[in-house]
Amino acid sequence: MRLIASDIDGTILGHDGKISARTVRAFAAAAEAGIDIVFVTGRPPRWLAPIREQIGHLGTVICSNGALTYDLAEEKVIDSQVLGWDTVNSVRSIIMGIAQEPYFALESLTGFHVEEGFLRGQVVARGVVPVDALTPDMAQAGIVKMLAVLHAGTADEFMKLVAPAVSSLITVTHSAPELALLEMGPLGVNKAVTLARYAAARGIDAADVVAFGDMPNDIEMLGWAGAGYAMASGHPGAIAAAALQAPRFEDDGVAQVIEARLGAAG
Repeated sequence: MRLIASDIDGTILGHDGKISARTVRAFAAAAEAGIDIVFVTGRPPRWLAPIREQIGHLGTVICSNGALTYDLAEEKVIDSQVLGWDTVNSVRSIIMGIAQEPYFALESLTGFHVEEGFLRGQVVARGVVPVDALTPDMAQAGIVKMLAVLHAGTADEFMKLVAPAVSSLITVTHSAPELALLEMGPLGVNKAVTLARYAAARGIDAADVVAFGDMPNDIEMLGWAGAGYAMASGHPGAIAAAALQAPRFEDDGVAQVIEARLGAAG
């Protein structure tokens, strides 16, 4: 084990925004043992406070499902893959033609642009920019993720409807357990692709990577890593795709696996 790659939400971070003390200790022990640690998330850079403040991680974070790599210490983007406006416009048109009342948003290098109806009563968070419409000039800000939401149904149902129609144009996945929200990024980009590039730059083979995740946007990463652990509390698709399973999030599953592997190594 030379590299630990972990998802954040539902894997080490709960709905209350807390990371357990046991998990914090496990990551600290891994770092002390000289193991490289990288977090791989669908989150944008502005939502990385939990790992900075609770774990003390100041290294690299792979954000936006692989479309963006961020240096927490320097607070700067290291690398990004972006969507062209033609793709965004085409995908939006296709989804509007097959789904009932979809609403859209764009995550860019400068903020989160949401059209009216997307949030539906939710509090506008820091970095969120409500807009009257999504327009071509937003591509100049570097679009790293496109989101579509339905205020009815499930993400699995929405994914089943949309993926066949847009998968030749864009990478589509989801990480929303209770909301029909799809996350779409540059074609061919996912967590595994960017993690593989990160590992290769450090001379680390997939066989030496331990990865943790719980949702469909983790599937490729869990399959690529030499030891890919799906959380027992995770999405059935992630569990089916992973060769290994960690105990439930509620039982500090990630910490249990790290502790066991460090003990075996010792």
